[in-house]
Amino acid sequence: MQAEFDALHHNNTWELVSRSSTQNLVGCKWVFRIKRHLDGSIDRYKACLVAKGFHQRPGWDYTETFSPVVKLVTIRIVLTLVVRQGWSIRQLDANNAFLQGTLKEEVFMLQPPGFVNKSFPDHVCRLKKALYGLKQAPRAWYTELRVFLLYLGFVNSTTDASLFIHQKSGSTLYLLVYVDDIIVTGSSSTELSNLIFTLAAQFSLKDLGCLNYFLGVEVIPSATRLFLSQRKYITDLLHKLGMANTKPASTPLSASTQLLKDSGDLLPCPTEYRALVGSLQYLSLTRPDIAFSTNKLAQFMQHPRTTHWSALKRVLRYLAGSCNKGIFISATARLTFHAYSDADWAGDKDDHISTTGYLLYLGSTLISWSSRKQRSVARSSTEA
Repeated sequence: MQAEFDALHHNNTWELVSRSSTQNLVGCKWVFRIKRHLDGSIDRYKACLVAKGFHQRPGWDYTETFSPVVKLVTIRIVLTLVVRQGWSIRQLDANNAFLQGTLKEEVFMLQPPGFVNKSFPDHVCRLKKALYGLKQAPRAWYTELRVFLLYLGFVNSTTDASLFIHQKSGSTLYLLVYVDDIIVTGSSSTELSNLIFTLAAQFSLKDLGCLNYFLGVEVIPSATRLFLSQRKYITDLLHKLGMANTKPASTPLSASTQLLKDSGDLLPCPTEYRALVGSLQYLSLTRPDIAFSTNKLAQFMQHPRTTHWSALKRVLRYLAGSCNKGIFISATARLTFHAYSDADWAGDKDDHISTTGYLLYLGSTLISWSSRKQRSVARSSTEA
């Protein structure tokens, strides 16, 4: 806690001012976390001062809050390109990222618990920099980073606001931002090192070396390919549910079972069902084979029943037997686009809406996929 408070003080995060009746005071609290390595071992214990953003008033101490993050399709495309070119891929982590964004609005916060200034106990903090928990904190950090990258000569991609491209003297650099996680790669190792040094001089960054674990995805390199896997996420999920030693299933869903919205009894508590479907949606980062089953199970989130719960457990059994599967990115395949698409006709027996699915490849790498219901009822298989 003391180290975090000293870092906030050194960052000039706030200044103490007199309390006024016109101020909208925002509370704060300490939140404690355990940061872990890829293998699950403890990296460090961390304390964060978090503002109670629910005390903020729209239009009073915040306006815009949206902050873009890099699209998953963009990540897979860039990784495919750089693996094909043989470029090195580095990963950076912004230390206290949200604390580095400059606030445009006036935000007043109570002094942190346990660190009230004894000389000015009735004063409040007028925030200069953002804090975790503030409505505009993610946007402030993204804006701060974007302005600096544009100053360095980067160009913001028109199709993905979190992709920045720098081209100079025959060298190319890519920078992808997902909140405080940053991927940098480029054709020149010297330019790449210079970029990391420049960013570290402006922001507090940690160089994590070559990309190996990003957004819960394991990145396993080899001489001719890159493998993206969420094996650890799957095993942790199965252990949490007590299904680590469950009997594996060969397919995500049974072909003979028709899931209907009124089949089976209502679950007494649908919270766990909803949480598990959300976990499956996150697993879709590297597992296109569960896209259809996840989309199907997500349609019963409002009133899940016993049959839906059984189908969900089957998907988990399928994952237990295939946790080592993922996305391969080849370094030798030609970079050509090709796609596959298909649709059933009135596949949903509740509303007779068809389901469309597609796969998009760049070379031999699957970069985008989807399985979702159509917006209207198709009158023929051709229309579907």
